[in-house]
Amino acid sequence: MALILSLGAGAQTPLQPGEPAPEFTLFDADGTEHQPSEWRGRWLVLYFYPRDNTPGCTTEAVAFRDHLSEFSAFHAQVVGISVDSGASHRAFADQQHLPFPLLSDVGGQVARRYGALMNLAVIQFAKRHTYLIDPEGRIAVVYRDVNPVNHAAEILGDLKRLKAN
Repeated sequence: MALILSLGAGAQTPLQPGEPAPEFTLFDADGTEHQPSEWRGRWLVLYFYPRDNTPGCTTEAVAFRDHLSEFSAFHAQVVGISVDSGASHRAFADQQHLPFPLLSDVGGQVARRYGALMNLAVIQFAKRHTYLIDPEGRIAVVYRDVNPVNHAAEILGDLKRLKAN
């Protein structure tokens, strides 16, 4: 299968705060099916990342893991998505002791719908984008310029601000 060279996510309009989060069905490393609607009534931190076991992706995932009790206090679920396979996700989650789902988007269809797919001739990967989705299923905040070192803390600050309003 040939991939088309594209430096963007396509002609689709980027998702904006206030819009409903697109629904999808993906599988985690254990083969369990997940959809965003299963987390309705809770905040959802839906983060896209390029590759399992790479330095920036590991830093980001470990920060989410290390702050998970704080996310739980806000009734927020953390979910990672990349184009890696379920087997790759299982190895990454086991190695880093990640207690949240990593969803496999092998074809990149979900990343494309969320404006987070990068195609470079023969490879594709998810851009490091995050969507904070409110308990009603609407996008509350979009993060397109993500620093893996402080991203978890940044989202926690926004959750605190949003919960105060």
